[in-house]
Amino acid sequence: MCRVFEVSRSGYYEWRSRPPSQRDQQDKALKAKIREHHEESRATYGTRRIQRKLAGDNETASRRRIARLMKDEGITCKTRRKFKATTNSKHDKPVAPNLLDRNFSAEKPNQAYAGDITYIPTREGWLYLAVFIDLCSRAVVGWSMGSRMPASLVKDALSMAIWKRRPAAGLLVHSDRGSQYASDSFQRLLSRHEYRGSMSRKGNCWDNAPAESFFHTLKTELIYHEDFKTRDEAKQAIFEYIEVFYNRMRLHSSNDYMSPMDYESELREAA
Repeated sequence: MCRVFEVSRSGYYEWRSRPPSQRDQQDKALKAKIREHHEESRATYGTRRIQRKLAGDNETASRRRIARLMKDEGITCKTRRKFKATTNSKHDKPVAPNLLDRNFSAEKPNQAYAGDITYIPTREGWLYLAVFIDLCSRAVVGWSMGSRMPASLVKDALSMAIWKRRPAAGLLVHSDRGSQYASDSFQRLLSRHEYRGSMSRKGNCWDNAPAESFFHTLKTELIYHEDFKTRDEAKQAIFEYIEVFYNRMRLHSSNDYMSPMDYESELREAA
């Protein structure tokens, strides 16, 4: 081997016995922390969020260096896939005006919620998930799951948010034009609490982007990587994702890379 590479035997053995450089030792320690944060994120964090987590450990590293170390370790993020909508706007119920008008921010929690429905495949059939997102922190404040999509699915999701958060009168509740949101029972729930209803323009998914974004994240980070045998199995995984990971741990770019609950806590302390 020494003859092939044209190096001396003494030089080769000196290289073999040489201790790792300080940079190599730092890279090794950094790789361990990168892997730890990547696994905690369910293999969803890329260089930007990993950099934020390392900063919380008082570790300074460029995104280029993090990318290099992730490549060395074979650490990759889960891939993205598209999904279709489930809105049925062909009904004769009254449609609310678009009061939100793509103003996807709120100064305080419980000022504006955005809701939507999506589907989850299982071997038993579809599982439908309705959620409401707080537009201040992007927290999932209410959710409901079932094997069908009646009006009670969205009513139960908003009722959960009301029970947990006690939003005051005047709350803006935005959704698409689906029949569930236009139903008499859901509209009565809004009226009873003096909430303002708002609906997207026809066929315009961008008017409800935060809810669409959450479903994209949920499916990218969880659903597309599972094969649920039963609806109950899917319900348990989604519950754990929302309440344990997404609301309390997952870094969100619109929250300056804080989790929804941490962001709300910081707002309360600053008030």
